[in-house]
Amino acid sequence: MAAKAGDNPDSLMALCTVFCLKNLRRTMCYTGERNKLCLRPDVFLPSEICDKLVNVYMELVHTDSNFEPQDGFFQLFSDPRSTRLTRLQLREDFVRDRDVEAIRKQDLIELHLTSCNHLSARSLSTLCSFKHSLVSLSLFGCSHIFFRKGVAPLACGEDYDDEDEDERPPRHAVDSEFTFQGFNRLRLLNLGGLQAVVDIEALLKPLPSLTSLDLSAVYLPRPAFLAQWRDRLASLVLYNVDLSEELISTVVQMSRLRHLDISRENQRNNKFKMTRKILTSIVQGLGNLVSLDISGHIMLDNCTVPQFEEAMGRPSIEPCKSSIYPFQELKRPLQFLGLYNTTLCNVTHIPAYKVTGSKNEEQVLNAIETYTEYRPELAHRAINQLFDIARIQHCSQLLRALQLVIAALKCHKYDKSIQVTGSAALFYLTNTEYRNDQSVRLRRQVIEVVLNGMEQYQEVTVQRNCCLTLCNFSIPEELEFQYHRVNLLLLKILEPARQDESIQRIAVHLCNALVCQVDNDHKEAVGKMGFVKTMLNLIQKKLQDKMCDQVMEFSWSALWNITDETPDNCQMFLNCNGMDLFLDCLQEFPDKQELHRNMLGLLGNVAEVKALRPQLLTSQFITVFSNLLDSKADGIEVSYNACGVLSHIMFDGPEVWTVEDPKREWVMDKMWDAIQSWDVSSRRNINYRSFEPILRLLPQSISPVSQHWATWALYNLVSVYPSKYCPLLVKEGGIALLEKVLELESSHQETKDMARKVMEQCENFKEDPMDTSR
Repeated sequence: MAAKAGDNPDSLMALCTVFCLKNLRRTMCYTGERNKLCLRPDVFLPSEICDKLVNVYMELVHTDSNFEPQDGFFQLFSDPRSTRLTRLQLREDFVRDRDVEAIRKQDLIELHLTSCNHLSARSLSTLCSFKHSLVSLSLFGCSHIFFRKGVAPLACGEDYDDEDEDERPPRHAVDSEFTFQGFNRLRLLNLGGLQAVVDIEALLKPLPSLTSLDLSAVYLPRPAFLAQWRDRLASLVLYNVDLSEELISTVVQMSRLRHLDISRENQRNNKFKMTRKILTSIVQGLGNLVSLDISGHIMLDNCTVPQFEEAMGRPSIEPCKSSIYPFQELKRPLQFLGLYNTTLCNVTHIPAYKVTGSKNEEQVLNAIETYTEYRPELAHRAINQLFDIARIQHCSQLLRALQLVIAALKCHKYDKSIQVTGSAALFYLTNTEYRNDQSVRLRRQVIEVVLNGMEQYQEVTVQRNCCLTLCNFSIPEELEFQYHRVNLLLLKILEPARQDESIQRIAVHLCNALVCQVDNDHKEAVGKMGFVKTMLNLIQKKLQDKMCDQVMEFSWSALWNITDETPDNCQMFLNCNGMDLFLDCLQEFPDKQELHRNMLGLLGNVAEVKALRPQLLTSQFITVFSNLLDSKADGIEVSYNACGVLSHIMFDGPEVWTVEDPKREWVMDKMWDAIQSWDVSSRRNINYRSFEPILRLLPQSISPVSQHWATWALYNLVSVYPSKYCPLLVKEGGIALLEKVLELESSHQETKDMARKVMEQCENFKEDPMDTSR
C-alpha cells in the first residue's frame, strides 16, 4: 500500500524532546526554592540535546496552545559544565534580555535572533560574551537591540522593579559603546531591518573576515565601504535596499560572490530600473555566482529576446538558449534565480534549476519556500497565488504545498495577512479532491495551525476561513484529538450577540457535528463549557429577529445531540429556560417541520431522565405534546417524538399525574390513535446509539401505551435498518425483554404481535446476515 502524503512519523528524538519539555519536573528538573525550576544535579546534556531542547521549546511556545512556557527555562542552561549550547534560533517577542543573559557562559557558535523586539542594548552587551566562539549571528528584525532602555517618565506612584525591567518602553538612544571588535570568528552576519540611526559602516568595520552579510532594508549612505569584503564575501543580501550605480559598481567587484540578492518587495517607489547593461555587468563581474535574486524590479524590455524566437523548441535551462539576453553569458545554469514580481518569470527559457515567480505552480511554491522566514510580505502574495491554483486549477504538488503553507502559518502566527491567505489556501488544499492523498498526521497538522489562527485572530475573514477548513474534516473523528480546544474556540466565536451571519452558521454546524456520535464524557465536558447556554442564547436572538434559519435549526439539533443520555445537560436546558423557548418557537414558527422535529427530539432526551419528568408534567406542556401527536411534519418524526415524550411521562404511573386537564386517559387514547396511523416501514431521520431508554418501557403494566410505542419503535428500526439495529437489540438484551412482553397479561394483543415480529426479524437476520438491500 502506497504511503500517503505526509505520512512519515516523527523521529524518536523529536518525540522524546517534546515529552521532556512538557514534563520538565518529571524528567530532568525539580522544583527549588520559591518554586524555581532547577536542573537535576545528576543531569549532563551534550550540545546536540541542549540545542534541540531550546529550539523545540521556542517552537512549542509559538505553535502549541496547550504548552505552558516555563519561567526560568533559559536559566537551566546557565552552567556549561552540565549543559552545552552551540546553535540556537530564538524568535518573536517572547525572548527577553534576561533569557539571553542566562546563557552568557555558553560557547555559542550560531545565534539567530529573529524579530525579538523586546531585546535592548542590554542583550548587545551579553553578545560580547560569545565573541570568542560566534561564527554566525542574526539580529534580523530586532528593532530595539541597538538602543538602551532608560526609565521612561512614570505616572504618579508607579515604579519598576528588576523583574519588570524588560517591560520598560525603549528610549531611542543608540548604544554607541557596542562594537564587533573581537568577534574574530564571525563569518555570517544578518542585520536585516537595522534602523538608519545606527552607523552601519562603523559597526561593521571590525569584521574584515565576513563571508556572508545580510543588510535587508538597511540604509547605506556610502555603499563603497562594502568593497572591504570584495575578496572574501560569498553571500550578500540587499533586499529592499535602495540601489544606485555606486552600489552596483561596488557589488560587481566582489568576484567571490556565490549568492547575490538585490530584490525588492514591490516596484512602487523604486526609481532604479534593471537594465540589460546592469544585468550583464553582474553576470560578467561575478563569475562564481550560483544564486541571484532580482525579484520586484522594473525590467526594461530590451532584456528579453523577441517572442517568436523564444517560442522555438522546448523550454531549456541552457544559458546559450536563455530568453533573457544577459544570462546567455553564464558559464552554467544558476542553482537559484529569483524573478518574483517581475516580467522575466514569464519567459520560456530560464537558465536556472530553481526559479521564483508567478508563472506556474512550481515557481509559486519556490517563492513560498524561499521567502517565508524573512519576507512574509512576499510569502503572503505567493500563498495567495497558490490559493488561486488550488481553487481554479489543480495543485499537482499537494504534499509540498500543504507543508509550505503549514510552515508559513506556524512561522507567522501573528501576521494577519499570512493567516488570511494561508487559511484560505488550506480550505482548498484539504477539500474532497485532495483528501484521499493525505495522511492522518498531515491532516492533524492542518487542524493545529487552523486552531492557532482561530485563537490568535477574532477577525471575520480568518475565523470564516478557519471554520470552513474544519468543515473539510470528518467530524468528530478527525477533530477528536483536539476536542476540548476546538469546542472552546467555537463557543467563543458564538459568544457575541451580533456575529457575522456566515461564521455563525458554520460555527453552529460544527458545534452540532462535534456533539453528534461522541461518548457521554465528551458531551458532559462540552456542556460544562457553556454549550447549552450558548445555543439557547442563539435561539433567543433568532426569536427576537423572528427568523427561523439554519442557525436556529442547527442550534436545536445541537441541543438534541448534546442532551442524548446526558442528564446534566438536560438539567442545564431546563435551568436556562429552555422550555419557554420551546413554546415560543412553536408559536412563532408553526410550519417549520425541521425545527419541530429537532425540538421534540431534544425533549425526548429530557423525558428519559426520571428526575426531570415532573418539570414536563404541566397542563400547558402536556396539551402541547398531545396536539403534536396529530402533526404530519417531517413524515412521522414530530408525532413519533411527541409520543416518545408522553410515553416516558406515562411510565411513571397514574399516581404522579397531577394534571387535571387534559386527563391521562384522554392523552393515552390520542397516543394509541397516533401510533396506529404511522407507517411501520417509514424511513427514519434519527440515529440511536443505544436502545436502553426504549427497552426500559417494555416489561411493565403501568402504561401499556408506552409499551406499545417502544415495541413499534423497535419493529420499525429492525425492519427498515436490520443490519444496524438487529445486532444492537440482541447485544442490549432486547429479546429477553420482548419475551416478557409476551408473558404479561396487561400487554395488548397488537403489542404482542409486534413483539413477535421484532424477534422474528432479529432471528432471520442472524440466519442470513447478508443484507443486499440498498
